[in-house]
Amino acid sequence: MNYISILQLIASLSILVVLHELGHFLPAKWFKTKVEKFYLFFDVKFSLFKKKIGETEYGIGWLPLGGYVKIAGMIDESNDKEFLNHEPQPWEFRSKPAWQRLIIMLGGVTVNLILGLFLFAMIFWVYGEEYLPNKEVKYGIFADSIGRELGFMDGDKIISIGNKPFEKFNDRSFIMDVAINDANTFKVERNGEVKEISINPEIAKTLTKASNKYKTIFGPRFPIYVDTLPPDSQLKGKNVQKGDQLIGVNDSSTLYFNEIQSVLKNHKNDSILLSYIRNGKDTLKTMVLVDSIGKIGFGLKPLNEIFKLDTVNYSLGEAIPYGINYGFRTLNDQIRAIGQIFKGKIKANESLGSLISIGSTFGKVWVWERFWKMTALLSLVLAFMNLLPIPGLDGGHVVFLLYEVVSGRKPSDKVVEIGTTIGFFLLIGLMVYALGLDIMRLITGQL
Repeated sequence: MNYISILQLIASLSILVVLHELGHFLPAKWFKTKVEKFYLFFDVKFSLFKKKIGETEYGIGWLPLGGYVKIAGMIDESNDKEFLNHEPQPWEFRSKPAWQRLIIMLGGVTVNLILGLFLFAMIFWVYGEEYLPNKEVKYGIFADSIGRELGFMDGDKIISIGNKPFEKFNDRSFIMDVAINDANTFKVERNGEVKEISINPEIAKTLTKASNKYKTIFGPRFPIYVDTLPPDSQLKGKNVQKGDQLIGVNDSSTLYFNEIQSVLKNHKNDSILLSYIRNGKDTLKTMVLVDSIGKIGFGLKPLNEIFKLDTVNYSLGEAIPYGINYGFRTLNDQIRAIGQIFKGKIKANESLGSLISIGSTFGKVWVWERFWKMTALLSLVLAFMNLLPIPGLDGGHVVFLLYEVVSGRKPSDKVVEIGTTIGFFLLIGLMVYALGLDIMRLITGQL
């Protein structure tokens, strides 16, 4: 994770945390409840910045693990119980009707849900949706080691996954269908015949391993066209030009990029006889030295010049319902993934991650479309996680309030205090565990 990834992570978290806490802050103010603090990040022992405006201290903490609003008369993870020593005051949280307290507690989750859906809608409106149609993958696929374990072979043309036609070429969607949606078969066209292949139920554990997170399962095969020659290219001075198509090494046919990659790795620091075609008709040959990492140095012709990509453009009226639907489908996938952890289909220690894992998904280059997609996804995940009925999270407070609304009896302050403390330490333990997993992944080169 480089500094660009870190900056993107901090920017995204800042947006999400401020808006989440604003979701608590505004209804608290509407119901005339005193808000003592509004902080981005946690100010353990000290803060980076603070300023008191009216009755509220606004600040930025140094520990980027979230943020908080401190509402007077509310038992929270700050463990401040001094207010319990005096009678409830009209401006305190505990003095407000249960329905008002419920709205205050649900405000953050509501804002994150709306924000995530709104961002997805705006992304589709502004950027549209570009994808590689499966029908365009005319040379078939190449299968990596995990793909071969699944049953794929080079040259296969994917037809369907489970009962769903494979229309948008993307190995990540295949992973989602197998690991989360329980797809247990897929169909391919192989050597002119349609074959249905069963998926080993244990394969989901392989697909979701942290070490496999960024590995290609399969990809489109494509011919090798030279597009650029960098200054240090081994092909410089070898009469190789832009537009030439590489077709062989040492008189063996290597028509596709994945094939030449494999061959070159086996000829590090060796000279090879490279065959190539110019203008679609003239076959030429030249001797080339392969460097120590198995490369000869050339830039590939862009895939959008080999395959015809489709872009769906949405009007604002179309983007809003599509983005909302996409957001709910994405959230449903996340919830199902958590369910698969409890079922044992996905290992928790292979799928859990800390801010380090999250930051790495933003990428080392700042791409606004990807940044907003990640922010939208994190907003929806934050909404769901905060709604879990765990004391210390918004969902834990909601459970206590729902009990009060249904039973007409308010839980004792002691019960809420103990529950919140236990929940807080459970959450801290989970974060420490996830951080430890990421540190080990960094040490072993998995991140």
